[in-house]
Formats: sequence, structure tokens, C-alpha cells
Amino acid sequence: MRFPVAVVGNVFGIHRSSYKYWRQPKKLDATRVTLLSLVREVYRESNGSAGARSIAAMVITKGIKLSRWRATKLMQALNIISCQKPGHRYKKASKEHIEIPNHLDRQFAFTKPNRVWCGDVTYIWTGKSWAYLAVVLDFFPVNRLAGRCHFSLIQH
Repeated sequence: MRFPVAVVGNVFGIHRSSYKYWRQPKKLDATRVTLLSLVREVYRESNGSAGARSIAAMVITKGIKLSRWRATKLMQALNIISCQKPGHRYKKASKEHIEIPNHLDRQFAFTKPNRVWCGDVTYIWTGKSWAYLAVVLDFFPVNRLAGRCHFSLIQH
């Protein structure tokens, strides 16, 4: 069953002209369509991690002005959301920490060599990879006994 627009408009309290205006096909805005495609493209380039600010900055680098607020609206229109990769989480220790006894008790005055040695391993960024540095010290005159630098912790 069909009713005239005027009758339906009276029932819902809507003017006939408002209904006819709402029914008109909307003209496509060429700049909006261009911006939508750019936002979608930049979002894909970022693997879904770029938010409105990043997307706006990336579109600006392509030579088109875009504010972060408009980027937000375009993202909403495209139904895309920024998804950030969660940060690194350290594992909780499965075993309880073993307490190591303090044999030196801060007494560092030694009269004979080869009584107390200490060592440490650290890593240094060389620009291309990590180098591991191991040092062994004798506390008597505080001489370095050995020092090695390798690019892997395990030597075969």
C-alpha cells in the first residue's frame, strides 16, 4: 500500500520539501573522493598503524593539504581504525632469584695477585650488528687479565 508524500509527512511532522530534498541524489565531491582514496592508500602503506595525525602528515608530504580533524572524519567514513602493535613485554621469571653470598663484603685491599677475579659481559652496537665484549679483571693491582670481543655469544 502506497501513501502520498504529503500524508506521510503530516503523520511524522516532516515537510514535503524536506523529504524530497533528502531523496535527491547527492553530488560526489571530487576532492573528497580523492582524499578518501589517498587516506586509504596511506593507511595501507602504514600496515594499519597510522592514526589521523600520521595520515594527515603523510598526505601533506604528497602535496595535498589535509588537517588531522578532516583525516579523522575521512577515517570514520572509511571505517578504518589505527591499530598499534603492542609494546615489548618482558617475561616474568619462572624461577626465583638465587641469592649469591657476598664474600668480599666490600674489602677490596688485596696483598696477593690471583685471589679475586671479576668479570662482565656487555654488548655494543657497532652500526651494523651487536658486538659482545667480555672482560676478566684481577683485583690485586686491578689488571685486565683477558678481554675478548665477538659478534656472537656462542663460539663453535
